[in-house]
Amino acid sequence: MYHSGNVAQQGAGSVTGLLDPKAQAQAPDAEAVFYQHCTWCGTAMYHRVLCPVCRGSELRTERSQGTGTVRHATVVHRNTPAARNVSLIEMAEGFVLRGRVMGPLIGIHSGARVRLSTAKDPVRGEPVFQLVDEPYRAWT
Repeated sequence: MYHSGNVAQQGAGSVTGLLDPKAQAQAPDAEAVFYQHCTWCGTAMYHRVLCPVCRGSELRTERSQGTGTVRHATVVHRNTPAARNVSLIEMAEGFVLRGRVMGPLIGIHSGARVRLSTAKDPVRGEPVFQLVDEPYRAWT
């Protein structure tokens, strides 16, 4: 059966807080990462329709503090003239997202602390982070 786009959009908006305009309007700046928080089990997740733990659909949109830890980092040489990194960042709120970390490639490793620099890279559309700690501090 065919449904019009308006009906599908109304249903999706009422089920999940994925793009809740009220939560995003509360943020004074556009440089923020928004995530979902399950009202049933308390799990934090990034861009989901259902909770991965309890399959609940009542998700509340919240603003992240913007600090986290690199869980995994890799260097990619494909489709770019220069090497770039792709990292999995575990945020302080408990959810994991993919982003790019600015800094020397040798200084980006698992366990490095990062903070949000730009919520959306204009080229790739992914969050960009900065290293918080001095990368060569332990070597001096």
